[in-house]
This record gives sequence, C-alpha cells and structure tokens, in this order.
Amino acid sequence: MNENNPAYQMSLVSRECLKTKDKARWLGMWAEDGIIEDPIGPTMLDPDGKGHATPEAREAFYDRNIANADIEYIIHETYTSHLECANIVTLNVLMTIDGKKYSQQVNGVFTYACNEAGKLTALRGYWEFDEGAATLKEVDVA
Repeated sequence: MNENNPAYQMSLVSRECLKTKDKARWLGMWAEDGIIEDPIGPTMLDPDGKGHATPEAREAFYDRNIANADIEYIIHETYTSHLECANIVTLNVLMTIDGKKYSQQVNGVFTYACNEAGKLTALRGYWEFDEGAATLKEVDVA
C-alpha cells in the first residue's frame, strides 16, 4: 500500500471528519461532481440507487447519516492504485432514533477515487444494507 496515495489520504481525512463532526471540511473534500454511493444501489438511504452527486445531495447525505451519529471507522486493510484506494472497514455506529440510542455495525469495502487536484470524485460502499440493519439494536447509555 502506498500511504501517500491521494485517495487513501482523503479516506483518512474523511474518517477524521466523521470523528470530529467537521462538516465544512468533509464537504470541502469533494470535486463538484463527486458521487457518494453508500451503500451502492437502491436502499432506504438512496431509494433510486443513483447516488448523491451534487453539492446539495452530499450535504443532505451528511446531515442525514453523519451529523447525528458517532461513527468509529476502523480500517483493517487498504489497497491503493493510482488515484484510488479500497479500505476494508468496520463501522461502529451509535445513533439516536426517536429519542432512543441505537448501535449498528457495518462491515464492508469502501472505495475512494480522487481527481488530479486531490478532490474526491467517488466514495462507494460495498456493504449489504439488510446485513447492517440486522445489527441495529437499542443500547442503554445510562
């Protein structure tokens, strides 16, 4: 793995923004036409399965899926090539739904692609929505 790979570096910046809730920095990582497919295909997170490919759509994705969750992003392995990388990850998510706390675990492969300017052109999540949903459980935060 090339630790200087721009897509790998952007994946680390994205992980840091998830941890620190730095919305402006996270949104600033994207090329104008960058697309988020997380997960890939139609789900309740993206009913049409076309991804989130405008600045407004990426901001809405952040607001719905990142802003109100604590996300631990664990990288198990990374493979890099040119301006892209693939991270094998576990996401441990803690979120509030209707005033109750829930945890969820997502295991998958997340790929990142950058343009020559170092901006993200794509983030694609290879994970099954139903498998992630099956891990959703209410947690006691007392």
